[in-house]
Amino acid sequence: MRSLTVLVVIVLALSVVLSGCYTMNHVVGDGSKSGVKESARQWFVLWGLVPLSKVNSKEMSKGAKDYTVKTEMSVIDVVIGIFTSIVTVVPMTVEVSQ
Repeated sequence: MRSLTVLVVIVLALSVVLSGCYTMNHVVGDGSKSGVKESARQWFVLWGLVPLSKVNSKEMSKGAKDYTVKTEMSVIDVVIGIFTSIVTVVPMTVEVSQ
């Protein structure tokens, strides 16, 4: 019984440590120049298949013609996802730099 518990703890620890984070950058126009940033968290259900909330990067840019959109699954999103993925809800962070 003890070896099963140790195995479960090791598997859970490895799944947290080895979980991947990813980042996608999209440059609009000439990209970010001023460094002003706005961030929002987007939520998905069914493990990322259906968006629960909508984040509009164009509105977050406040009319700027040159900006960068960074969409990422950060470590914080992974930690939140550990608890919310039980009910199939996962988060992702969207950041717009002007």
